[in-house]
Amino acid sequence: MKKVVLLLTFNLTLLTLSAQEIALLKYKGGGDWYANPTSLPNLIAYCNINIGTKINPNPQTVEPGSTDIFQFPFLHMTGHGNVFFSDDEAENLRNYLMSGGFLHIDDNYGMQPYLDKELKKIFPDQDLIELPANHPIFSAAYSFPNGLPKIHEHDGKRAQAFGLFYKDRLVLLFTYECDLGDGWEDEDVHNDPIEVREKALKMGANIITYVFEH
Repeated sequence: MKKVVLLLTFNLTLLTLSAQEIALLKYKGGGDWYANPTSLPNLIAYCNINIGTKINPNPQTVEPGSTDIFQFPFLHMTGHGNVFFSDDEAENLRNYLMSGGFLHIDDNYGMQPYLDKELKKIFPDQDLIELPANHPIFSAAYSFPNGLPKIHEHDGKRAQAFGLFYKDRLVLLFTYECDLGDGWEDEDVHNDPIEVREKALKMGANIITYVFEH
């Protein structure tokens, strides 16, 4: 028991020291974890300019089974296909989330069927819960009174934000049928109009603000 307490204390110290760091999660399973390569740098630049953050402009890449994840209060994960966590990786992610970390999963299209099963490895007794439009994450920096904005069309479904909680703290956000990451990418990647990209970046800034304040 003492070893676990010491580990959690150590992890919390790392999270505090790296208070404004973001990393991309490199998962197994064959899905393209590396999708949207310009999205995180663009979101970071937007936040540093517009909401006063001082995030390292060069996001790191970490793996779910590594202790390196404890250096980052915010992990981002995206892709289109299969996702797989080993039991050790799931346990490491669970400890990370329980000790103060946060994971944002942005479904670039096609992750959801695989993700449901893998998240059960992390929190077996929990199901994803849809966040209501009045959740504070939708007004942390910019107001989105109708909840998660729609950036790209996939199957004609509405954009939804789902969460997992630990001790009443939102520790995992899954953005579905929205494609925030596409909206964060360089303008010439998807040729989205400026108002669509701005909407995506503002919602991203909300997520960053919410995580760093909680």
